[in-house]
This record gives sequence, C-alpha cells and structure tokens, in this order.
Amino acid sequence: MALRFIGIDPNTNGGNCPGVWIDDVKKEVLFQSWKPDAETEAACAENSPLPSSEGVVRLPYRMIQLIRKACDEAEGPQLR
Repeated sequence: MALRFIGIDPNTNGGNCPGVWIDDVKKEVLFQSWKPDAETEAACAENSPLPSSEGVVRLPYRMIQLIRKACDEAEGPQLR
C-alpha cells in the first residue's frame, strides 16, 4: 500500500487523532476521524444513502488546511 501521510489535527496531543493521507496508487484521499452519532449519520444518509461498506467521519474546521494540502498534493503537477 502506498499511503502518503499528510498530517494530523494541529490541536492534537499525538494520540488517537484525526489524520489525512493520500494513496497515489489508488488515487484516493483517506481520513481518520471521529464517528458521528446515529442522528448525524441518519441526516447525512438522507442525501447520500450509506451502504455497509461506507461511513461518515467528523473532521474539525482546524484541519481544512491539511485537507487542502492533501487535495493539492493528490492533484500534483501531472493533473494540472
């Protein structure tokens, strides 16, 4: 697996924290974060039904820069 680590929540203490990776082989962005409560998950499913192989994660706004960085790196110069 060719995962490239982008970063973790800047307000973390280093353990069990939200993180961002990109997979250059599968062309995917990966997120680790908190699972939503059932009410939030149901609200999300109203717009996009959730099969058992998918899930919703919560990411804090403070990680927006990391998400942008992951998107920029995933696009890379070859896609521009």
